[in-house]
Amino acid sequence: MRRSTLIMKFSDARYLFINAAEGIGRYGIFFRDTIVWMFRPPFDVKNIVIQMLEIGYKSIPVTTITVFFTGMVMAYQLGRVTDTIMSGSSVFIGSGVAIAMFRELCPVLTALLLAGRVGSSIAAEIGTMKVTEQIDALRTLLAEPVQYLAVPRFIGCLVMTPILTIITDIVGVLGGAFIAFFSLGITTDKYVDNILQYTTLSDFTTGLVKSVFFGMEIAIISCYQGFNTAGGAEGVGRATIQAVVKSSMMILISDYFLTYLIRFFE
Repeated sequence: MRRSTLIMKFSDARYLFINAAEGIGRYGIFFRDTIVWMFRPPFDVKNIVIQMLEIGYKSIPVTTITVFFTGMVMAYQLGRVTDTIMSGSSVFIGSGVAIAMFRELCPVLTALLLAGRVGSSIAAEIGTMKVTEQIDALRTLLAEPVQYLAVPRFIGCLVMTPILTIITDIVGVLGGAFIAFFSLGITTDKYVDNILQYTTLSDFTTGLVKSVFFGMEIAIISCYQGFNTAGGAEGVGRATIQAVVKSSMMILISDYFLTYLIRFFE
């Protein structure tokens, strides 16, 4: 009896492992197809620009407002903690806020917000086309669906996620400066000087490198979920939820490994 139970558990574990490996393989194949079709003519520049505006420009309000207040909270908390440890040491919070924003908070928060706003939209749009057989209609017109639908969104996420990260880097530091000046009595000159003194170029580029990978993950996962939608309106809802959840999880998981690799090569 005990032996049969162990065999069943081993079989279940093997089944889960095989399913996980197959899922990763399918995402890898879809990523390969997207890269291949990205370099094949015709190049739909108009659709790419539309996706860049949809992904980047229309995401500026939600990302900047969120990160601005995040910078304010971080500056306030750091100021309180440092002053508790050593009176007057809050004057050094500028570099603390900038490094945290550049390396982690801005790329991660921006990507998570894009996963919720853009990832859900991509999955729902492509998923709706799948269940209404519009993707099959594209194939009958000799148009490659991956090239027509996935490539513009992939390029849009790949380009606009780092650009949005740069914008949120600036906005997050400004949020910290706002609190430093009005709540902690730190002048703007001291705040900026501390940032310039202790923040390096690698702090800034680390976040940009991460944002490139995050943008690719959002696009690939969301497009894949859309292309594999089944079951009508209910299936579109499931695909949208899975796109957001899987993208968010992948962003946080890959953030650790990217941080480790970047630290290793610095």
